Amino acid sequence: MRTHIFTSLVDHKPGVLQRVASMFTRRKFNIESISVGPTDNPKIARMTILTRGDDRTLEQIEKQMNKLVNVIKVTDISMDEAISRELCLIKLHSPKEQDKSQILQYADVFRGRAVDVSPDSMVIEVTGSPEKIDAFIHLVKNIGVKEIARTGVTAMQRG
Repeated sequence: MRTHIFTSLVDHKPGVLQRVASMFTRRKFNIESISVGPTDNPKIARMTILTRGDDRTLEQIEKQMNKLVNVIKVTDISMDEAISRELCLIKLHSPKEQDKSQILQYADVFRGRAVDVSPDSMVIEVTGSPEKIDAFIHLVKNIGVKEIARTGVTAMQRG
């Protein structure tokens, strides 16, 4: 089993995401993460799907996606050929100035930044690979994580 990325250009209209997700469900494939957004053409959206499977499973995913009516193009990108990023917002418990200072130091090491500060909490934005985000979350867990929101991976082929 290996992790793999599929990018797909799809019609940018209601129901397309549901059709793709249903295809995964019917075939008993799992979606690790999915992100969707418009492209430079307002009628087309780009869907990035992170999934795991053996070669046969990954081949089936690509074939089944290509059969969907609203799918324009599917590109299979191996992790080695991809530039991938994920965005994470992490709300941390920080009632003391010492906690805030420590959080900011950790964020700086991970090239994150504070996007909100209140008397008893901070929200840090971290962008990077899922492994980098996991490492940051692991580091700050002992401080007190209140909430985490992750976008899922978005990716492009190198070159």
